[in-house]
Amino acid sequence: MTTERTEASTEKVEAAVDTERTRNRRVYVPGVDIIENKDAIVLLADMPGIDEKSVHITLDNNLLTIKGTVDVDPFKGYTLAYAEYGIGDYERSFTLTDGIDQDHIDATVTNGVLRLVLPKAEPPKPKKIEVRAS
Repeated sequence: MTTERTEASTEKVEAAVDTERTRNRRVYVPGVDIIENKDAIVLLADMPGIDEKSVHITLDNNLLTIKGTVDVDPFKGYTLAYAEYGIGDYERSFTLTDGIDQDHIDATVTNGVLRLVLPKAEPPKPKKIEVRAS
């Protein structure tokens, strides 16, 4: 078995505008680490500035969507002259397979890192089907 390790850029990527938004702000695609073990798949999403009240997760037709809103004004009383770090909201979607137990997904957030635990579903067990005479 080979283990592949990839390292992504640490630069923030702005989300494509494919949906209509009600807030006039930048929307970023959060960087996500995906870790798998025998029981679950764990997603760790970097979303600085969010907390449990400002992140919204929906699951509809196997599409898991993460949205986070950031309401931070760290420069009260100042005028921003230059910024290398963009402040904005977050949005990202994942398509789940039938191998995920969608009823037991767990989400926590700590210090701007969203942790989603997607437990694996039990594989279907073989069963015998009775044949009756009609």
